[in-house]
Amino acid sequence: MAIYHLSIKIITRGKGKSAVAAAAYRAAELIRSEYDGKTNDYTRKGGVVHTEILLPEHAPPEYADRCVLWNAVEKIEKQKNSQLSREIEIALPAELSTEQNISLARRYAKEQFVSAGMCADVCVHDKGDGNPHAHIMLTMRPIREDGAWGAKVVKIDKKRTETTDWNGRDKAEQWRRAWAAYANTALHIAGVQTEDNILDHRSYERQGAEQIPTIHLGVAASQMERKGIRTDRGDINREIAVTNSQIRRLRARINRVKDWLKTESENTAPPTLTDVITEILNHREGASRYGKIADLKAAAKVLNFLTENHITDMAVLNAKVSGMNAQLYGVGDKLKKVERRLNTLDEHIRHSENFKNNRGHRARYEKLYAEYETAKKTKGFFSERKAQKALDAARDYYEANRAEITLCDAAERYLRDVLQGRFDAKKLPPITKWKDERAAKTAEKSVLYADYRKLKDEVGRVETVKRNAEKILGRDEPKPDRLKRAKTRDMER
Repeated sequence: MAIYHLSIKIITRGKGKSAVAAAAYRAAELIRSEYDGKTNDYTRKGGVVHTEILLPEHAPPEYADRCVLWNAVEKIEKQKNSQLSREIEIALPAELSTEQNISLARRYAKEQFVSAGMCADVCVHDKGDGNPHAHIMLTMRPIREDGAWGAKVVKIDKKRTETTDWNGRDKAEQWRRAWAAYANTALHIAGVQTEDNILDHRSYERQGAEQIPTIHLGVAASQMERKGIRTDRGDINREIAVTNSQIRRLRARINRVKDWLKTESENTAPPTLTDVITEILNHREGASRYGKIADLKAAAKVLNFLTENHITDMAVLNAKVSGMNAQLYGVGDKLKKVERRLNTLDEHIRHSENFKNNRGHRARYEKLYAEYETAKKTKGFFSERKAQKALDAARDYYEANRAEITLCDAAERYLRDVLQGRFDAKKLPPITKWKDERAAKTAEKSVLYADYRKLKDEVGRVETVKRNAEKILGRDEPKPDRLKRAKTRDMER
């Protein structure tokens, strides 16, 4: 089923990132960086089904070469903390074919970004695991009419002014809204759009939906779940789905009670609830002995609830139900915040554990590759053989430990984004601190669930008042055959 996902990231040199390396990875190519001299070889990466460069007007035609484009970007940026590229990552509809998704991603990139003057590097990934997506890397500088890079910022009246509106606060919202429109249009044209796959760029909170968002499973967890293997992330989503279902059901129950109260309140000069119950019990005729006993029990329950909650009339009961409704919203909002923070902490801890457990493998690979770099600088036949041997050793080690090294690299990228300048590759991230916070949030979640269960019981008692009041008022008379059997039992006695 199509899902809405669009994330916007900035690839920044200040965070130790490289636009050349990022482009090589997303396109599964080998590109050498002229800025740092590193060769980025991702030719063995799978799942890349399409790559292309889209250029705006005035862009040099040689920028259609990925290597030339991103090396030019690295060259023009002089600062150690320069912003090199903006990346838009989008989830493509699983209902569409690969060709349709490629066309969709191309059209979105061309009309939203290239038309505004950006160079766009579009890479579509699809491993056949139901998670097709596209990475769109965008340049940050405008291109002048002569094909040279323009300035990002100029001084006007001694004030720094950006030359484009690409970093405007409203742009992210515009791009997110546009992607939902493009995807929905493509689904509609393909004839595969249903009520379940209409995409909305807004969060559940902005949509007014009383729903806790699920977390992104990722490729590995998705594959395991499809094979029937339960994962921690899958269990989290299942728990969230149950909670969402419970909240929806309780919301429906409260709404039914509110509708009943509204109908009762519209009666002309309605008596108090106690008066209604007492009056009907005093004048109830034709009821069987068992019916009268049942009515007395029902009336007792109603009166007990009314007394405990100081309820004297419909208006007060209505206020009680409205309070429950507000309380449910409060509990739901708090649960959403706690769940979101728990999801974030789980991600922090997962990547931290990956970094901790696998950094030794990456350090070993980097050491072997450094031996190759050192050996290749020495001229001579034996030095070349030594360099080749070192390169083979580095490649063999990488192949044998590819998964571990990839996990470590992904974890480091994630942690650098989270910790910003506080990340140190030689030290472990604050795993203990995050685990302690997670334990506290889990305890808070338990308290919220206790409040939810208490609220659920309260709603149940109000529903009992409703049923018993309706029964006493004669609106829920027994069916004819049941009434006949009751009279027969009385005659036999």
